[in-house]
Amino acid sequence: MFAPCPAATRLRRALDSDGIPVITTSGLTKVYSSRGREVTALDGVDLHVREGEVFGVIGQSGAGKSSLIRCVNLLERPTSGTVTVDGVDLTALAGRGRRAGRELREARSRIGMVFQHFNLLSSRTVQANIELPLEILGVPGRERSRKARELLDLVGLADKAKAYPGQLSGGQKQRVGIARALAGDPKVLLSDEATSALDPETTRSVLQLLRDLNRQLGLTVLLITHEMDVVKTICDSAALMKKGRIVETGTVAELLATPGSELAAELFPVSGDATGPDRTVVDVTFHGESATQPVISQLARTYNIDISILGAAMDTVAGRQIGRMRIELPGRYEDNVVPVGFLREQGLQVEFADDAETPAAAAAAAAEDADAELAQLVKDGAQ
Repeated sequence: MFAPCPAATRLRRALDSDGIPVITTSGLTKVYSSRGREVTALDGVDLHVREGEVFGVIGQSGAGKSSLIRCVNLLERPTSGTVTVDGVDLTALAGRGRRAGRELREARSRIGMVFQHFNLLSSRTVQANIELPLEILGVPGRERSRKARELLDLVGLADKAKAYPGQLSGGQKQRVGIARALAGDPKVLLSDEATSALDPETTRSVLQLLRDLNRQLGLTVLLITHEMDVVKTICDSAALMKKGRIVETGTVAELLATPGSELAAELFPVSGDATGPDRTVVDVTFHGESATQPVISQLARTYNIDISILGAAMDTVAGRQIGRMRIELPGRYEDNVVPVGFLREQGLQVEFADDAETPAAAAAAAAEDADAELAQLVKDGAQ
């Protein structure tokens, strides 16, 4: 546990199911002009991050993640749409000029930013790097020094105050970057791929630090990443971005309980094909108490059936054990209605794999055949 720190000058509510949005974007669009053509990085993004949560935005390179987080604090000016942070419409403060006005600078001081490549000044000591934003805010020297030492203690680097960035490891540099981001007592902390340049062990320690700060200070953390493990490790909620749009969003628990969720499948990938034509393949999601119960063996004993496990993935997310399993049942779909019902009665989410011949799939296929037949009739009539 961290020692109490004056950096948290007021108590902030912890995340709960009714948490109010502290970061909201509405219709956010960002278009860049490059070599005579326009490139749309953000295409009408609506985002809601609740107070006190760790929210992860995940996507591949080029999805628009970096543009999104830089528009949240208006380091990038949106082409259209609004950004509201802690009740303040930042886009209304942006003005027309390229330089930020006083009101926007004041609003930004309540938003901390952690960068991928640390952005520390090599000519300044660790303590002086942390004091830099306080200097810009006009905080007196004695107060700056006291605050910087408190923040160094908070991130576990109290003995590195007089060191220079070149004398630190990558993980230590990022901790200094986090301490600097906390200098203005922000309510919101933005993390721009903060762990992508670190080794796995250091990544885990930095993520744990962010989670500890979130809980102790009540910080709302918005982070972007391309690593699913980051979402698994600390995120309460997540959004999947593709081509400048958010295609899925929700709490991690909600996403895992959503049939067909692409993000859930990425978080807990399972694979495996049916071993024969008369077999039913289903994906089963475990979370909560069901994750620790021998449900599959109970199913096999209760209905005296042989069950094959084709693939499985299990992990701990936000302190809860969650997992997915792909199993194969003997017989076709209609032969397994009762066993599938048993699994659902145990609180499990059950989805039929893509190649399963479910009634819904059969109906969709029939509808497609009917549409094709109608189209052919129309064509013949025209001829």
